[in-house]
Formats: sequence, C-alpha cells, structure tokens
Amino acid sequence: MTSQTTIDGPADRTPDAPAEPVPAPGLRGHPWLTLITVAVGVMMVALDGTIVAIANPAIAKDLHASISDVQWIANAYFLALAVSLITAGKLGDRFGHRQTFLIGVTGFAAASGAIGLSHSLAAVVTFRVFQGLFGALLMPAALGLLRATFPAERLNMAIGIWGMVIGASTAAGPVLGGVLVEHVNWQSVFFINVPVGALALVLGLLILLDHRAEKAPRSFDLLGIALLSGAMFCLVWALIKAPAWGWGDGRTWGFLVASVLLFALFAYWETRTAEPLIPLGLFRSVPLSAGVVLMVLMAIAFMGGLFFVTFYLQNVHGMSPIDAGLHLLPLTGMMIVASPLAGAAITKVGPRIPLAGGMIATAVAMYGMSTLKVDTGSGVMSIWFGLLGLGLAPVMVGATEVIVGNAPMELSGVAGGLQQAAMQIGGSLGTAVLGAVMASKVDADLAGNWARAGLPPLTPAQLGQASQAVQIGVAPVSKEMPAAIIPKVTAVAHDTFISGMSLASLVAAGVAVVAVLVALFTKRGVNAGAGAGVGHI
Repeated sequence: MTSQTTIDGPADRTPDAPAEPVPAPGLRGHPWLTLITVAVGVMMVALDGTIVAIANPAIAKDLHASISDVQWIANAYFLALAVSLITAGKLGDRFGHRQTFLIGVTGFAAASGAIGLSHSLAAVVTFRVFQGLFGALLMPAALGLLRATFPAERLNMAIGIWGMVIGASTAAGPVLGGVLVEHVNWQSVFFINVPVGALALVLGLLILLDHRAEKAPRSFDLLGIALLSGAMFCLVWALIKAPAWGWGDGRTWGFLVASVLLFALFAYWETRTAEPLIPLGLFRSVPLSAGVVLMVLMAIAFMGGLFFVTFYLQNVHGMSPIDAGLHLLPLTGMMIVASPLAGAAITKVGPRIPLAGGMIATAVAMYGMSTLKVDTGSGVMSIWFGLLGLGLAPVMVGATEVIVGNAPMELSGVAGGLQQAAMQIGGSLGTAVLGAVMASKVDADLAGNWARAGLPPLTPAQLGQASQAVQIGVAPVSKEMPAAIIPKVTAVAHDTFISGMSLASLVAAGVAVVAVLVALFTKRGVNAGAGAGVGHI
C-alpha cells in the first residue's frame, strides 16, 4: 500500500508551491529498496579502498614498476576522490542524486574494467584517477538519496545499515583481495567491480526516484570550485608527501601554507558570490560543525591506528594477507552488528550519548592496542579489535546523520561530500601524523636497542635504512648477515616497532578522548525532515 510521508507542514510551503510527487505503487522510490540499491554501489567503492592494496606487489612485478611508482596507484585515486567530493555533492544537488549516482556507478565500473585491461603503470594510474572522480560522484549521492527517501524517524536506521555495508566491505577487502591475487590474478581485483557496478546500475534504473529540493542551486560557483579544489589538493598532497619529504622540509610547509591561503580565499569568496559552493552559514549550525570535526577525529584515531596493525600482523606475527584479514574479523563483525543497533539507539535517545560512548570505547580500544606485544595471542587482539568496531559503529552512523540531517535538503549532497571529505582528510592526517610519531620513536630508540643487543655498530646511512624498515615492522636482515645474529636483529626490530606502535596508539587514544568532548556538542538533525521525500514505508 502506498502512503505519503512528508515531514514539512503547510506552514513551510507557499500557497502556490507544488506538492511532492507521489510515486506510483511498486519498486520505484521504495525506501528499503533504495537503501539496497545505494548499498550495492557504495559496497563497490568501499571494497576497492582496501582490496587494491593487496594487489600492489603483484602489479609492481607484472608491470616492472618500483614500489614508489606503485604508490601512485593509491595516491592518484585518493587525490581525485578527496579533491572532488564536495563539488560532486553539489552536482547532485543541482542535477539530482539519482543521475549522479548512476553516472558514478557506471563510470567507476568502466574505469575498473579499463584498469584490468591495462598493460602499463601509466594507464593504471590514469584510470585510478577516473575511479576517484566517479567514486566522488557516487558516495555523496548515496547519502542524498537516503536523506530524500527516508523520513526522519527511520533515517538513522538507514544510515546504520549504510555504515554496516561500508565497514564490512572495507574489512573484507584484504581477505577477498588475497584470495583473488593468489588464485586468479591482480586484474581480477578490478574486474570484480564490473558485475557489481552493472547490478547497481540495473537496480538504480528500476528503483531510484529522482528527488529535487525546491531550493536546489541553479548555477555553479566555478571560482569557488577552483579555490576549494586547489586547497584540498595542496593539503592532501602535503600529507601524502610528508613522510618522504619530512615534516620540516620546505616543500611540505609550502604546500600546507598554500592550502591555508587557498582555504582563506575560498571562505572570502563564498561570502561574496550569489550562489556559493558551500554557504558558510551552514557552519553556524554547531551540531553540523561538531559532526564534521568528530568525523575527522574519528578517522585520525581509526585509520591512523589501524594502519600500523596491518604491519604488526603481517611483518611481526608473520601472517599472510588473508590471515591478517581474518584476524580483523572481530572488528568487522562488531561493526556489522552494532551499526544498525546504533541507528536504532540514536533514533531513540539522540546522537549525543551514543557518539560520546562510541568514542570512549574507541579510546579504550586504542589504549588496549598500545599494550600489544610481539607475542600477544589472537584472543587478546580480538578483544581490542572487537571493542574498536563497537566504538566506531555509532560514530560512523551518528556523525553522518548529524552532518546530513542538520543541512537543508537542497544542500544534502554538499553535506554528504563534507562527510566523506572529512573522513578522507582525517584518515590521511592520521596516517601522516601517527606515521611521524612512529618514525620519531623508532629513530630515537633503534640505535640504543641495537647497541644493547650487542650487535655490530651501523654507519649513519645503514642506521637510516634500518630505521625505515623497522617503521613497518620489517627486520633489516640481508643474505650476507651471519646466521647467528639474525634472531637478535629480528628481536631488536620487532621490539622497536612495538614501542613505536604503542606510542602511536596512545596518541590515537588521546585524539579519541578529545572526540568525546566534541560529541557533546552534537544533536539530532533539525532539518532531517525538511523536504523529506515520499516513499513506501
């Protein structure tokens, strides 16, 4: 049976405003079918974020590329995605989220297939840029569709399931990638997106309903797009290159200063143009601003801390990529279970308590991860990984709803882009800053640990090379090294890595504690129902 669900009452409409279109009974516009459709598309992008990392060594071998060259496979995608997310959200607000979602799904799948057919690293990197651009169209559009389709009382549950799909897909990437690379080839990691994208496209054509807010923008702030894109590029580029250049290097600071200046020019211009890319009045909403900051802090703690866990499992414990992925299943499992439950809890009591509780759990989990040792067993690791998943779930759901729900309907795409951009920048900040913490600790401890173990002294150049290896948990051994000292070198390397990971995890825990305070400024989306779409519930 068809029912019309509208939250805004007569007082919110002018007498001549047209009523919301009522979809015909059937598939099109059905909220839960819409959720399934966008989840398939989002799953493709989230899976791609981690599955490709497993394929990088095979790509390097097959295409005769260096490790530094292969890093561009990740950097090109991340740069294109981060720089274009907010602009892509604006495109959805202007032309409709259904159209941008379908274009994003089709383009992402096509670019993935093109990568699988590529025979050079340049072609792979080029099509990874296209993957990032089309992924940027897809992700904010998915949130915009959910916001327009679900009424306020069910939006949190929908975002909870959306977050569950992202968490499960992200964590499944290393396991699935390991299986495909080991038993098929590296191209299959990209080809798998083609049938998934085709399914999302077919479902989208049959199910998705085009929603247009009454106050949707009619023009584009081209200068604003250029300034924001330049600012985002300089910021992300500095974060990507800082580990290689060094935080004190003039190039790093040059890009950071350029980013600040471009952000300032962007903010100035947005107060002068008639139809700004991001109306700065949006940030007068304290809950929305708190949600953006909370998403950044959560990503710093989570992605930055988890970055070292993969090295810990594979290089210190000697696990295969598949085994390492399986050891992270407690995190995935808790996110799958807790995300929809978090959505239900936020619907009942509001986001403040679940968000603060989630960040407390995240802080405790990161503290627990700081206590991991070289010989820590799987059971203890599972406790901390599971607690981390339990803490992240309400933050992923709640912060997303706070950002999107506190934005006007006509800016739901921009709000979705803000949410995704905050997560991408936070993850990059976490990896860069905690990586610097790790490097500093290893540099400070390695020489002393090496000497106390009675190992032959190293030249400054050798010590620098050894430090770089130890920062990712690799023992700096060689074929020429006497067999008798290899166990000592391995023990020193792993102990030094553990000391660095412990300090980085403690810093991540401190970031999570700050996020607890930020969570107290959030509240339920005041615009969650304004202009809500029509659907079958």
